[in-house]
Amino acid sequence: MTDTLNIAVLMGGWSAEREVSLMSGAGVADALASLGHQVTRIDMGHDVASRLAEAKPDLVFNALHGTPGEDGSVQGMLDLMGVPYTHSGMVASVIAIDKVLTKQALVPHGIPMPGGRVVRSADLFEGDPMARPYVLKPVNEGSSVGIAIVTADGNYGSPIGRDVVGPWQEFEELLAEPYVRGRELTTAVLGDHALGVTELRPKSGFYDYDAKYTEGMTDHIFPAEIPDAITQACMAYAVEAHRLLGCKGCSRADFRWDDERGVDGLFLLEVNTQPGMTPLSLVPEQARHTGMSYPELVRQIVDEALRDGAMTRARG
Repeated sequence: MTDTLNIAVLMGGWSAEREVSLMSGAGVADALASLGHQVTRIDMGHDVASRLAEAKPDLVFNALHGTPGEDGSVQGMLDLMGVPYTHSGMVASVIAIDKVLTKQALVPHGIPMPGGRVVRSADLFEGDPMARPYVLKPVNEGSSVGIAIVTADGNYGSPIGRDVVGPWQEFEELLAEPYVRGRELTTAVLGDHALGVTELRPKSGFYDYDAKYTEGMTDHIFPAEIPDAITQACMAYAVEAHRLLGCKGCSRADFRWDDERGVDGLFLLEVNTQPGMTPLSLVPEQARHTGMSYPELVRQIVDEALRDGAMTRARG
C-alpha cells in the first residue's frame, strides 16, 4: 500500500476531448480517495501552474486527453516545476501524439503501420491524394477526432467538395492513409506487459468518437475472437511500441486487421499515451477482465510514477 499522498488530478482542459477527460478525472479522483490519498481536483485552465503551486502535490495524476495534456506541453511544465506525474514524459508524448513522428519511430523497427503522407486540406478539393478508399485524419488528435473515410461511392464528392462537412474544414493539413479493411483491435499496456486484446465492433459506421464514448454503440469482445497468432502479434507490437516510444504507466495501441491476410494484414494505427479512464474506456475494462479492480489499476499507475520520479531525482 502506497503511503498517503497529496495527489492533484489534472482533468478537463480545452481540447476536443474535454468531456471525456472530465469523466476520466472524476473516476481517478474517486479511486485515489478510496485508496486513502488526499485528492485535489483541477479542471485545467491557463492558470494551471499557479494552481499546482498552491496545491503543492506530491504527485500529479494526468487525466488529460488531447492537447495540451497529451502532447508534451503539460509534461514539460511539470518537469520544470519538479513535480512527478503519471503516464509518459515529454519526449514520448511529443512523438506519440504526432502520427507521422510515430511512424518514423516505429516502422524502422519492424512494427507495421499503414503508409501515408501529409496533405494540404486545400489540395483535396483539386483531387485525391491516393486511390480510394483512403482515410483522412488530423496529425495531432486522438479518440478518432476528425476522421473521414473517403470511398468511391461516399458522400464527400469527387473531388471532395469545399462545402462538405469534414476534417478539411478544421485542419490545414491532414494525414492521408490507405484504408485497411477488416477488424478493429486494441491492446492496453500497463508497465511492461500487455493486458490482452479487445475487438471493437461498432453497431453502425466505424469506431469514431461517438462510438467510443456512447454507451451501447459498440460491442467490446474480450478476449478478441481471433487466432492466437494475431493475439500474440498485437500484444508484442503494443509492448514494443510502448518501449520504443519511451511510454510510462499505461498506453493503448490501436490496430486494424485485414482478416483475409493473416498476420500480414495487421497494422498498428496509433499509440495513445493517455488512454481514457471512463466507465466505457478500454484500459480499465481489460484490467477488470484480468482480475484487476479500477482502484488497483490506478494504484499501479501511481506506483510506477513514484518509482520513475524517485529514479529521476537520484540521477539529478
